[in-house]
Amino acid sequence: MGATVLIVDDAIFMRTMLKDILKKEGYEIVGEAKTGREAIERYKELSPDLVTMDIVMPDMGGIDAVREIIAMDENAKILMCSAMGQQSLVIEAIQAGARDFVVKPFQPSRVLEAAGRVLGH
Repeated sequence: MGATVLIVDDAIFMRTMLKDILKKEGYEIVGEAKTGREAIERYKELSPDLVTMDIVMPDMGGIDAVREIIAMDENAKILMCSAMGQQSLVIEAIQAGARDFVVKPFQPSRVLEAAGRVLGH
């Protein structure tokens, strides 16, 4: 069985796209969340091997959610996904504890490569 994944994005279209890319490669999608707060709750519940995290979401943004998840579990493996390839946000996300970054629109090969790297495959 593949690694378990929690997909976090406020856009259902993006969650579906990520789900399709990862499922085809044998990853098991154990949950989804649409806000940073929901992501933290789902992380506590599910303890996934990997989290894909959007940056801009209502309620609580991805970078704050990364900080909270890392505070709970310093070994959490988080892959940031965002349409905004802004250097400062990428750096902030990595400093917060994210392991890698993928820019939307996704190239399936880039998503899989990043997920593999984050999981140490």
